[in-house]
Amino acid sequence: MQNVQDRVIAILAEQAVMDVADIRLTDSVQDLGLDSLGLVETIFAIEEAFDISVPFNANEPGKSEFDMSSVAAIVAAVEGLVARKAA
Repeated sequence: MQNVQDRVIAILAEQAVMDVADIRLTDSVQDLGLDSLGLVETIFAIEEAFDISVPFNANEPGKSEFDMSSVAAIVAAVEGLVARKAA
């Protein structure tokens, strides 16, 4: 089974129609070319893949508890949610 980082990057690559190898942890969602709809689809894919609920408000992403500022931040946020679910 893939680790969280690999799975998140695979989801981002699919949503951004990019090769996994082209995605860097320092990339922002804007770097990946994801618009607001792409972000929402990414959130749904992450929720489904990890069976978690992501606290993200698409209408006010700046006020979200889920940090989507970079690929690394998304990975860290998903790891946190997965750990909380397992606890």
